[in-house]
This record gives sequence, structure tokens and C-alpha cells, in this order.
Amino acid sequence: MRLTVVGCAGSYPNAMSPASCYVIEHDGQRIVLDMGNGSLGALHSVFDPLAPDSIQAVLLSHCHIDHCADLASLFVARHHYGPRDLPRLVVYGPSDTKERLASIYGMRDPSLIDESFDLRVHQPTAEVGAFTITTAPAAHPVEAYSIRATAGGHSITYSGDTGPTSTLVELSHGTDIALFEASFVGHDNPPDLHMSGADAGRVAASANVGSLLLTHLVARNDEVQVLDEARAVFAGPIAVARPALSLTV
Repeated sequence: MRLTVVGCAGSYPNAMSPASCYVIEHDGQRIVLDMGNGSLGALHSVFDPLAPDSIQAVLLSHCHIDHCADLASLFVARHHYGPRDLPRLVVYGPSDTKERLASIYGMRDPSLIDESFDLRVHQPTAEVGAFTITTAPAAHPVEAYSIRATAGGHSITYSGDTGPTSTLVELSHGTDIALFEASFVGHDNPPDLHMSGADAGRVAASANVGSLLLTHLVARNDEVQVLDEARAVFAGPIAVARPALSLTV
């Protein structure tokens, strides 16, 4: 399996990166985790999202704009500029995905989305091409999910946006790469919203993950502090996500 970071900026795009978007590939197939604002353009540097069979599915962790806005842009691209015979793209997400996309687009008739996307609500387990997808509810103010993708005997677990939970520990147990958000620094942060570097490190340690990749870092925070907080509680390999970074397991 290969993980490629398309966008990793926390809460909003910055000068260096689009918001959250990640590609996972295995055996010639690929899925996309989240499509935050600014990500569609950068996604073209990884593959052509308008090519038939270029992607098996998009999986949204939740429908805040920094995780889903450019799925509306992908609708525009596929609906108006894609090949006529382009099959509908499978999209897994929260139960309000269609309404959120229609709102972002400014669409009066949300059913138009069905012409380009096959929208499905997340299930605890689903088979998506070569991947087995397992999800668990995340601790966030809206309906949100953490996502584990497994293929070829390896796995990558994406926290999405969430406070630290025992559910995330269970979902990510033994995963090869823990792609965990680290939006906060320090202590006394609001509950059930985001993780700090220390939170991400503690969950990674409890889950006995192979390596930790910190993402969704907010531009105003000190990246070194976030990384140091994670290293203080997790002894395994740690890195910070960067656009175009690729890791293989």
C-alpha cells in the first residue's frame, strides 16, 4: 500500500498546502480520503481524476469544508467536462453528504449529484475494490468518522477530525501507518473536537501502531512543539505530513 499526501493543512488551506486530502493505492487501485478546499488541483499531480477507472471511491471523514469542499469541484469537473461515458463515482460519507455538497455548489436540485456520484453512507465495514474499509464514529461536533483501509496484509488508519477516544485506539490497533490529526498544542483544549500532538502520540502508543504521521496541523501553531509533544509519548517513527509526501508499507 502507498499513501500520498495531497493536502494536509488544518482547518483551512495555507500557502504551502491545500486542506485535507490523501490517496491510498494498492495493486493498481486507489481511494481518496477527504477532498478539502484546494485539493482538486493538487490531486491532478497524482492521477487524472477524470480518467475512467482512475479511482475506486472517495471516502469523506465528515462534511466540514476543509474535508469535503472540493468534492463539489470534482462534481463540476466530472459532470460538465468529463467523458460522456464516465461511470458514477462511489462516494462514502456521512448521512448528510448530498445536502452539504448541494449547499457548497449552490445547487437547487440535489438529485443532480446522483448523475455523477453514487453516494453511500459509511458502514462499519465495506469492500471497495482491493480495499477493506472499516470505520468508527469520531468525536467531533458533526457526524464524523475515522477510517481504516486494509489491503495486501497492511493497513493505514486515518483519524479524520476527532478528539482522542478509545474507539480510535481500537480501530487503529496494529495499523502500519496512523495518519492522525494534531490540531491543538498544549493542554486544556476543548473536548471532542481535535487532538494535540500529545493526544495523537498517546493514541498511537496505546494502539501499538507501526508509525505515526501527523497531519491537519494549523498554520498558527508551532510545528516543532506539536512534534515534540508527540515524541514525548510515542517511541515509534513519527513524521509530519507534507504535500506530495509518499509512504509505502
